[in-house]
Amino acid sequence: MPTIINSLKKVLLSASLAAVLTLVFLTPADAARLKDIATFEGVRSNQIIGYGLVVGLNGSGDKSGTTFTTQTLTNMLKRMGITVSPDKVRVKNVAAVMVTADLPPFVKTGSTIDVLVSSTGDATSLQGGTLLTTPLYGVDQKIYAVAQGPISIGGFSVSGAAGGGVQKNHPTVGRIVQGATVEKEVPIRWLGKTDISLKLNQPDFTTALRTAELINKQLPEAAAQPIDASTIKFNVPEQFRGNLATMVADLESLEVRPDSVAKVIIDERTGTVVVGENVRISTVAVAHGNLSIQIKESFQVSQPGPLAGGGAQTVVTPQSQVEVQEESQRLLLLESGPTISDVVKALNAIGATPRDLIMVFQAIKAAGALHAELEII
Repeated sequence: MPTIINSLKKVLLSASLAAVLTLVFLTPADAARLKDIATFEGVRSNQIIGYGLVVGLNGSGDKSGTTFTTQTLTNMLKRMGITVSPDKVRVKNVAAVMVTADLPPFVKTGSTIDVLVSSTGDATSLQGGTLLTTPLYGVDQKIYAVAQGPISIGGFSVSGAAGGGVQKNHPTVGRIVQGATVEKEVPIRWLGKTDISLKLNQPDFTTALRTAELINKQLPEAAAQPIDASTIKFNVPEQFRGNLATMVADLESLEVRPDSVAKVIIDERTGTVVVGENVRISTVAVAHGNLSIQIKESFQVSQPGPLAGGGAQTVVTPQSQVEVQEESQRLLLLESGPTISDVVKALNAIGATPRDLIMVFQAIKAAGALHAELEII
């Protein structure tokens, strides 16, 4: 009996391993989920904004000369039954701020979202402050959320009487986690739709065609077809028209292999070079050498002799020594590479540093041997 059980375990283990290996080799290594490279038309977030006051600051608020802060404060006090003249207000613990947030799609009334609070006056820090009730408006000037709560700046700012100080992070911008309550939903026409459009985050005709083919394989009744480089339109099958969430969940998990144009990105400020997957280089000869110039300054002092007359003076004579060295680099032949790995090996053969590669790529592009877009940021 133990022998039979052990044999059965080995068979099951071999079958499981074979199934796992089959899944690994059937799934493209560079594939991505559809939900990570595309969005469904109409499903988007909306920006909302509001203007408010932060109170409770320890003398780091707006100065008395900030007119809009004092006007806002006096208007708020007036609504509470306290009348005060704006030119009589002298406070340092209040700061005027702009409050911004993203309203996610399908968010419901009563849900809470994060808000970002940014100083608009000359406050030095929002540390320890509390945002007073602030309505957040959409572009249609309707209130969609109301924000209020203590601000977290994720750092600190400490200064001394002499002017020195220590600062961590940015003290005039803070966040209130779950600090706004949604008061109005953004209407999205979703149920009952007979057709849906899918938008690719990075427009590409090849990716659009591959996506349409996968949708048709998953839902033959959808009749998906690419409209352009970023849009795929398909019909909603009859069985899903009352429950689009199920269909969308099935489509979001599809594995799509996105395509892209060959591109080389160069950041001259940091010396960063990023080479895309499809970059190809034709056969070309490259020699790259560095020119080193060194200048040494020295001074010689000429003292007058012991028998020199009274008019003799000490003379300082500057002398310059200039040395020029050019690094000798033999001419190397870079063979045409079919893959990015071959391109990297060929460029490493000349011993170029990242900053050297910037000049090498520009020269290869000028020679017409670089088959990719060269983008300098």
